[in-house]
Amino acid sequence: MDDQYLDAFIRESEEAITDLNNSLLDLEADPDDQAAMDQIFRTAHTLKGNFGAMGFEDASDLAHAIEDLLDAMRQDEMAVTPERMDLIFAGVDTIEVIVREIESEGESTTDTAETVAQLRAVLEESDFDSESGGAPDPAALGSSDSAVDGDDGAAADGDDAPPVENFDVSADDAEGRVVRADVSVGEGDMLGVDAMLALDRITATFDLLDADPGREAVESGEFEDTFALALDAPDADAAAAELDAIGAVEDADVVDVTDALAGADDGGADESDAGDADGAGDGGGPDPAGDATPAAAGDDDGAHVDEIKSVRVDVDQLDDLHGLVEQLVTSRIKLRRAVETDDLAGASENLNELDKITANLQNTVMDMRLIPLKKVVGKFPRMVRDLSRELDKDVEFTIEGEDIELDRTILTEISDPLMHIIRNALDHGIEAPAEREAAGKDPTGQVELRASRERDHVIIEVEDDGAGLDVEGIERKAIEKGVRSSDEIEAMSDSAIYDLVFHPGFSTADEVTDTSGRGVGMDVVHDTVTQLDGSVSVDSEPGEGTTVSLRLPVTMAIVKVLFVEVGDEEYGVPLKNVDEITRTSAVKQINGNDVIKHNDDIYPVVDLAERFDVPGTHAAADAEGAETAATDGGEPADGDAAGAVASAGSDGATGAVDAAGAGGDEGMLVRIRESERQVALRCDQVNSQEEVVVKPLEGILSGTPGLSGTAVLGDGNIVHILDVVTL
Repeated sequence: MDDQYLDAFIRESEEAITDLNNSLLDLEADPDDQAAMDQIFRTAHTLKGNFGAMGFEDASDLAHAIEDLLDAMRQDEMAVTPERMDLIFAGVDTIEVIVREIESEGESTTDTAETVAQLRAVLEESDFDSESGGAPDPAALGSSDSAVDGDDGAAADGDDAPPVENFDVSADDAEGRVVRADVSVGEGDMLGVDAMLALDRITATFDLLDADPGREAVESGEFEDTFALALDAPDADAAAAELDAIGAVEDADVVDVTDALAGADDGGADESDAGDADGAGDGGGPDPAGDATPAAAGDDDGAHVDEIKSVRVDVDQLDDLHGLVEQLVTSRIKLRRAVETDDLAGASENLNELDKITANLQNTVMDMRLIPLKKVVGKFPRMVRDLSRELDKDVEFTIEGEDIELDRTILTEISDPLMHIIRNALDHGIEAPAEREAAGKDPTGQVELRASRERDHVIIEVEDDGAGLDVEGIERKAIEKGVRSSDEIEAMSDSAIYDLVFHPGFSTADEVTDTSGRGVGMDVVHDTVTQLDGSVSVDSEPGEGTTVSLRLPVTMAIVKVLFVEVGDEEYGVPLKNVDEITRTSAVKQINGNDVIKHNDDIYPVVDLAERFDVPGTHAAADAEGAETAATDGGEPADGDAAGAVASAGSDGATGAVDAAGAGGDEGMLVRIRESERQVALRCDQVNSQEEVVVKPLEGILSGTPGLSGTAVLGDGNIVHILDVVTL
């Protein structure tokens, strides 16, 4: 099997499963939601067809059984009940397991027989005819006043020749009798869809030998009033009874045509049409070896999102990419000729042209890597549904901003952290219904996931209206585990205490459960987000709920940085974080701490030489100079050339560096944007700005405070990139 087709099949199946789960949740919340029901049916039908086309018959049979049960609900033949929805969800889980097996092994070994049998058994229960509420009497079906009349079966024995001339089938093609059924599905607006539903139900019971017009034409609605089917059935009466029980069939005339076909001098049956039949959906007993157990709701992997291995690209982006590659090839040829002819002016011009082309190429490729957040969070509603049932809690889960886009790598990495946060909100945040009512709350808890874009960052918040964080419990656990001393705890603000939940191994759970309480989870969230050059914080109000906020870059890897020198070492500061560059003459002291003043706001000064213990630097001299400045109490002189503003990402940044010069013995200050962190960084001098490829820290260096990664420069030197939030 072609790997390309298999990969496309897997990705489409994954999306269909997510859509199916979410539509099923909508239907479960509102059984009268016809739009959800139609979407569910279309998705299940697509899954069935795709599995069949790829040759995975067991999965196709399972999707077919789910489709039939949903169709019975759609036709008001069966009620939407929690028990039936549980069975459908279990079937969908099994389909998901099959897709994962196909992806890893190329085939599936999961036996679907038991689940199919359970679905078929439920389907045979058909609750009611909607008028009387009573179950239809199968014995009476054959003698009903419907146009499907068993007496029509006698037509084969009459004088009139049965109409068989348009069927390419022989009597030998059937194990039983060949019957012709002229089927009507009414006069709806969606004739093809109605016919498709009828065919699917019919072929679940009988093998389809031929159709007039062909099956494809029938499912496209290309027929007038009725279409004819040649079916393999025990007899005409049995076929009439079964067709009468199918809600999608308005009426049908059934005739046994076996003898007529036997006497006709026709060729063999068109096996291709017979192959279109979906096979008899036998309602036989379950296979004792069958395993229909779905993925456990309490399993962490239940909502795990695998690495995103494909993206959908707009055709316009591909055209842009193709055009840029053409320009790149042309510019490369021109540059080579200029070098070969020693045309330095031409080479310089071509280099500038290449710089513009590669910048556009970079932007186009980075945009192509952006994927909507819903690719990850689409699976969360089902996880919340299963977990809240497991915990005996009522929870309403909503998502806002799922169309916000993030880089593929970032999106893959944050899927598990987001899942941990939501699980914690359900387990520790949301109270039991009785407890909520006793506190004057709605018994149904609320959990909301919100995403918004702020310049080149995305903010993702998970908010619940539960009990909030237990400050005293966190303090007690922190002291017990030796995370902080009692004196340190007393000096900490509530916000700082909340952040202790990110400490490795920290958990306030009294016992280990399948949901949480293992002492892992929130520390993983912190480490993962930090490695992505992001930040995470917690805000909570006792009795009112908790909000966990993740701040993440939209893209990563290629970053424009400002290079600063500290002694003999060089560091890179992401230019997007830089607001202004000044000389250290602006430094004053407040309570013994170095600070600078900007727009009436106080910015603490972080000395990079001291923070990273860089030997032989200006740190001692600057400290002495700062004390003198603090004694004099003088303000920095207005109009100092070093006070030029370096706007991140603008040409002004370069000008500021040039105006500042080397900085002399005073050193330089890089003031960070207030939106990132209200702080100024002290260094020896500020150099140039440049785009670099940032590699995250790995191994024992992973998660080092103040560092987000490293970059390799053109001369081969390695430079550390600063994380201004954790510095």
